[in-house]
Amino acid sequence: MVIRNPKREMEYTKRYHELKSVFNPDQKEIKVPGSGVTILNTSFSSDVASNEFLNRKDLSVPENIEFSYPVFAPQNKGSKKVIILLHGLNERSWVKYLVWAYYLSERTESYVILFPISFHINRSPEFWKDPKVLFESLNDRKQVYGKTDMASLANIVLSNRLTEDPLRFFNSGYQTVCDLVKLMVMIKNGKHNIIPAGCSVNVFAYSIGAFLGQIIFMGNPKGLFSDSKLFIFCGGSVFSNMQGTSKLIMDGLAYERVYNYYMKDFEQKIKGKKSIIDSLQAGSLAMSFRSMIDFGRFRKFRESALRRLREQTQLVALSADRVIPPAGILATMGNGPGNDYGKVEVWDFPYPYTHENPFPVFASELSLKVDTNFNRLFSAASRFLR
Repeated sequence: MVIRNPKREMEYTKRYHELKSVFNPDQKEIKVPGSGVTILNTSFSSDVASNEFLNRKDLSVPENIEFSYPVFAPQNKGSKKVIILLHGLNERSWVKYLVWAYYLSERTESYVILFPISFHINRSPEFWKDPKVLFESLNDRKQVYGKTDMASLANIVLSNRLTEDPLRFFNSGYQTVCDLVKLMVMIKNGKHNIIPAGCSVNVFAYSIGAFLGQIIFMGNPKGLFSDSKLFIFCGGSVFSNMQGTSKLIMDGLAYERVYNYYMKDFEQKIKGKKSIIDSLQAGSLAMSFRSMIDFGRFRKFRESALRRLREQTQLVALSADRVIPPAGILATMGNGPGNDYGKVEVWDFPYPYTHENPFPVFASELSLKVDTNFNRLFSAASRFLR
């Protein structure tokens, strides 16, 4: 298992299998064979455990409060560059993102942090991945609601959680933003136990991670992201133009519940809770989230914020993306002369792909096409984030 010359075009499919075989989230240090990159799993404690935003049931999930995250350390351990990689919705494993982080670390000589969104990856209980539990939950859901479009074992947990309480979509993002602010302060103040003091921090954001990334850049808490760059892949649209119904994300009933809540009820609901209204109606982070719900909602605020970020942002959308279609991304980012808020390119790949799996692993000659287009995408990202 040897990873050869890192400056040559990466064999994505081969690297995928290699990194999957060596990665262990419970192992403190993992040396990538044949490479100067080291993966270091480090602990984190979220400070939002008792916050009034969280659903009371969620306060009893210890995995969401105390967890670890992997840091890909480059060969040059004195590097002053960091990239935070934000993942997609309903992810339960880092496997998909290991090659992404490895490539970015190799090509930019940056520390790359894979940071989990609240209640995702290892911030969720193990039984959320237990096939027996999931099968029982899926059957229970069918008995209560009948046949539901795109219901599956992969999306049953998130579907149940969001159907029960659609505010969890906001809660999860809010907690993650607070965690990222804490992480950024640690890095900026030289208090991180792996990353050297004085590092600059950029962000690679994919899917719902892009939605989160845009909001945090727009709000720019404590001025932490003033000098950062944001590369967005398969994201960049306001919420109303997303289509979350997917066997890998959430079923049709859950998406309808979430969509209706944020499009019709959210602005009224927050007025009924003083603890929430105080936080949401004041502050640029809150306004950033609200403005990213729909094209017409707080449009001047959104466009002004995105225009300010124009030179800090670059986006790549995929033409066959059905979850976050290019049309919504272009409309959000402005696609007319004198009215664009960031460079947006729409690409297509010459193999079967989806939003959820843009770089599938094939055991055929199609793998060569995947390898080539993976390199194309991450070379562009590396040039921008270097």
